[in-house]
Amino acid sequence: MKNLLLILALLCSYTEFAQMNLNVLFIGNSYTAANDLPGTFAQIATAMGDQVTVDSKSNGGFTFQMHSQDPITYQKINAQAWDYVVIQGQSQEPSFPFGQVNTQSIPYAMQLADSVDANHPCAQVNYFMTWGRENGDPQWDSINTFHKMNARLRDAYLRIADSSDASVSPVGAAWRHIRETHPSIQLYVGDGSHPSVAGTYLAASVFYVSLFHKAITPNLAYTAGLDAVTAQLLVDAANFVVLDSVATWKLQHPSTLTQVDISVQAGGIPNNYTFEANCTHCDQISWDFDDQQTASGPQVTHTFANGNYWVICTVSGPCGQAIDSVLISAGSSGTLTLESGIAIKALKEQQWTIEGKNLQLSNLHAFDYSGRTLDLKLQNASKDAITFSLPTSFAFIRLNGQYYRLPVRG
Repeated sequence: MKNLLLILALLCSYTEFAQMNLNVLFIGNSYTAANDLPGTFAQIATAMGDQVTVDSKSNGGFTFQMHSQDPITYQKINAQAWDYVVIQGQSQEPSFPFGQVNTQSIPYAMQLADSVDANHPCAQVNYFMTWGRENGDPQWDSINTFHKMNARLRDAYLRIADSSDASVSPVGAAWRHIRETHPSIQLYVGDGSHPSVAGTYLAASVFYVSLFHKAITPNLAYTAGLDAVTAQLLVDAANFVVLDSVATWKLQHPSTLTQVDISVQAGGIPNNYTFEANCTHCDQISWDFDDQQTASGPQVTHTFANGNYWVICTVSGPCGQAIDSVLISAGSSGTLTLESGIAIKALKEQQWTIEGKNLQLSNLHAFDYSGRTLDLKLQNASKDAITFSLPTSFAFIRLNGQYYRLPVRG
């Protein structure tokens, strides 16, 4: 019965993930305003059958510091409970010298991120990784080509995101991909800096994949007036760049912010253990010991009779709900043995290994967050280890009737 309840709870979380609508605020400048990037993003979402509410504040040439000192910025942030607040600095500032970025950009980017969190604890800050200028910036040798400038922007935005506990939409990385694989697609207007319609469509596609955490399907009905072939190439680039390196961009879907991992420690008497819930975004913690006994709180102690028990911890808070479980086996000898069950390790993007005892390949199945079965490709298998790959990192596996969320490579 406990296993059935756990399965039902997880399947409910799949449905919530698939059906979630997003509220997104864009705080940027002319790169955000050009060709109405927020509106293009919303059009792509609608064409994909999703719903999104967008608002924006885009002052030409604004730096992180300028945004942080503008009262309208905070009016926008506090207007509602956003799922994401996208923040963009002035197009050159993150590419400037390391020390300059440390003192003139990062503190103000962090101030904005703190304001977003203060307004709504479940809101995520997502930084808009912009692109290098068509021929770089001639004012400094380290950014005087596209590739040099693009690389510095990439590294700086990742550093800013790390400082702010935030994520990145890697538009600049997708920009580089298109320039290297399809250079005939013109991503710039005449100034060699601002985006063309194709550039904005690429950026909006990256935001869709990054924020909704799913690929854009082929032959999308909305193309922003671009020919179908060009639009598909841009969509393919967005899918590839974002989903190939989810951990690098620090992406996390709003419905997965609440998480919990159980840790267990042996007590001083036979069959007695202390359980601790290590959770994020949670304020209610409940335990079911599978023996008609329950408890609540972050740390609990329980003594078992001889037998096998699935201990289930359920946590909830303003950002959702999460469940973790562990199998306890109390033997006839009167001593308690904790069976760690399985260990799942991310080897690389979209590849994992499972370690355990007497693993049965026939009992292993994979699902995406909507509950659909995924094509699991076996790499290697033995009774103690199974290595496999899946087409997405956003997945669960079911092994011996238990569900486990797959870790992403850090």
